[in-house]
Amino acid sequence: MSLEEYKGVFIFAQQVDNELSGIALELLGKAKDLAKDLDEKKVTAVLLGSDVKGLVDKLAEYGADRVIVVDDPALKDYRTEPYTHALASVINEYKPEILLVGATAIGRDLGPRVSSRVHTGLTADCTQLEIGDFPLEPVAGREQKHKQLLMTRPAFGGNTIATIACPDFRPQMATVRPGVMQKIEPVKGAKAEVVDYNPGFEENNCYTEILKIVKETSSVADIQAAKILVSGGRGVGSPENFKLLDDLAEVLNGTVSCSRAVVDSGWKPKDLQVGQTGKTVRPQLYFAIGISGAIQHVAGMEESDIIIAINKDENAPIFDVADYGVVGDLNKVVPALTKKIKEALAAKG
Repeated sequence: MSLEEYKGVFIFAQQVDNELSGIALELLGKAKDLAKDLDEKKVTAVLLGSDVKGLVDKLAEYGADRVIVVDDPALKDYRTEPYTHALASVINEYKPEILLVGATAIGRDLGPRVSSRVHTGLTADCTQLEIGDFPLEPVAGREQKHKQLLMTRPAFGGNTIATIACPDFRPQMATVRPGVMQKIEPVKGAKAEVVDYNPGFEENNCYTEILKIVKETSSVADIQAAKILVSGGRGVGSPENFKLLDDLAEVLNGTVSCSRAVVDSGWKPKDLQVGQTGKTVRPQLYFAIGISGAIQHVAGMEESDIIIAINKDENAPIFDVADYGVVGDLNKVVPALTKKIKEALAAKG
């Protein structure tokens, strides 16, 4: 493999039902940063689907300089084999140095298969990406390579953080959890170079047939879209006691979320779970109530603008990441806080 042939930062622009997934726009924002560090002028989005050209302009507005469109009826709905063939073919033809994929249900299925197809590595569920040297520190007798993609992710059940590189193969591939990276401000009217590419599709015994698509509607709030989250942990004590958090969220016009311990106890649905095995969130205001602050939970909320922790244990790790901390009994602190906020809002009119 001639590494010099591989140039540019690419992202897989996931779409479902001809609507771009939010992760595609988040990846474009990060791709712009990586391209700048590599002195690359273009960021490329790879768009797979059927009749999807109408999505190109939105990709351009969020940072794509070029969009490679593979438009074919075989790609109308996500199926592993045709999508793997399409993306692997794009890689072999256009040779990106870096390819980012969202760690969604689709991305987690597609990414590993594509990396295997093109004989490269893949780092899954990354929480941080940057350009730097690898090994991180010089090692006697080993070449330190520069301008490598350093991919950071929780490891060993979230008990440590690992930084991984792929110095000897290309592209350098990573899947990134939704909500971790930030979208750039869209540039209205921006245009991208459009490249039409179709490798051709021939059904084989790996193709599946979709017999029926059943869409599930959920009444659970989308915590990744919330600007204010009131999150509770095991320390809340019981599912009934979450009424205190519901009241606080209501006066703040926020949303209730929770830790894994709460989900494991059956108090709240998994869709509300924040953390490494739940969802990554970055609201403007995050309340951590009765949450100890295990690294698995912190990994999912540490990028919040303001973090307020309420816990009776003054040594709880959550206070290490909190902007403001209250040591006390949540059964007294939370109702008092809710009351004060109500009074302040009433006085404001």
